[in-house]
Amino acid sequence: MAKLESSFKNMFLSLSLICLTVAVLLAQVNKMTAKPIADAKAMKLQNAISEVVPEFDNDPTSEAFLMPAGQGDSLLVYPAKKGDQIVGYALNTYSNNGFSGNIQVMVGFDMEHKIVNYSVLSHAETPGLGSKMSEWFRDVAKPSQSVIGRDLSKGALSVSKDGGDVDAITASTITSRAFLEAVNRAYTAYLESKNNIEQDTTSQEGGNNNE
Repeated sequence: MAKLESSFKNMFLSLSLICLTVAVLLAQVNKMTAKPIADAKAMKLQNAISEVVPEFDNDPTSEAFLMPAGQGDSLLVYPAKKGDQIVGYALNTYSNNGFSGNIQVMVGFDMEHKIVNYSVLSHAETPGLGSKMSEWFRDVAKPSQSVIGRDLSKGALSVSKDGGDVDAITASTITSRAFLEAVNRAYTAYLESKNNIEQDTTSQEGGNNNE
C-alpha cells in the first residue's frame, strides 16, 4: 500500500510540474505574440480608415470618439483632418442582420454627406454570394448597385426590392439589406458628428465677435 501511495504521489507531482511548465510556456507565447497581434490590428484599422476618407494628415485613431447612432447604440467615429480642417469622417459601423449574423464595416463620408468609400472589416456571409458585398457596392461602373458618391442627406439607402434604388447582390438580398443598414447607421452618427462640429464652430465665432 505504501508503494502505491508513493506512486500516486509521484504521478501527481509529475502532472503538476507538466501543467505548470505548459502554463509558463503559454504565458510566454502570449506575451511574445500580444504586441504583434495588437500592431497588426492597429495597422488594419489605419488602412481601413485611409481607404474610406479623403486624404488627411492627422491620426484619426488618436482623435476617435463615440457618437450616438440611434436605437440606443453608439459608433466609433474617426475624424480625418487636413491641417485644422475636417475633410471627412470614417465610422466603424455594423449590422447584426446578415444572413450569417454580424457584419462590421468601415464607412467614410466627406463633408457633403456623400459616401467616399467603404471597407468590410469582418463577416461570416456565404462565399461567392453575400461575401460579394466587399466589392459589389463600390462598382462605379454600375451606378445602380454602387453606393460610392451617394448623398445620404437625400434619404436612407435601401434595395430595389424594398422600394429603394440600390441593386441587391444577386441571390443575397438579406446580406444586401444588412450592409445598407450598416451604412445608414453610420450616416446617423456622421450627421450627429457634423452637426456638433458646426454648432461648436458657430459658438466659437459668436464668442469671438462678443470680444
